[in-house]
Amino acid sequence: MIPPQEPGQGTSAEVSEGSAAVLSCAPCAAGAIALETLRNRPDFVKAASALRHGAGSFLLQARPRGDDAAMVRVGFTASKKIGNAVARNRAKRRLREVARKVLAQHARAGWDYVLVARPAATIARPFADLVLDMEAAVRMVHKGRPQ
Repeated sequence: MIPPQEPGQGTSAEVSEGSAAVLSCAPCAAGAIALETLRNRPDFVKAASALRHGAGSFLLQARPRGDDAAMVRVGFTASKKIGNAVARNRAKRRLREVARKVLAQHARAGWDYVLVARPAATIARPFADLVLDMEAAVRMVHKGRPQ
């Protein structure tokens, strides 16, 4: 027997066209900035042509959106240079966790950030070093720019 489904659940649920996932994190619930995941290619392309900082284990691309939204948007990219699907997914999982830890505290509202995985480095680097790389990259991207 199949349990009854409420409207908006299961296979009949509709997803709005411009929907984006929100990365949940404990600091976000405590009043820090909420993170939204980038999903559309034009947003990634705009971030690629903006500010960049190459950390040891990934590349950070960042741009101010110019709107008054308090939301910080984050995108993750891992090309086939990283390896097979398992390696790419592992690299993106690690980058998502780093973003939850660091961007929730150090990101600026109204900015888009894209983290690009680097071959071998993103997966092999110790997680504590990934966090330090992210903190340094965010500081360098915002260096000399008023908040």
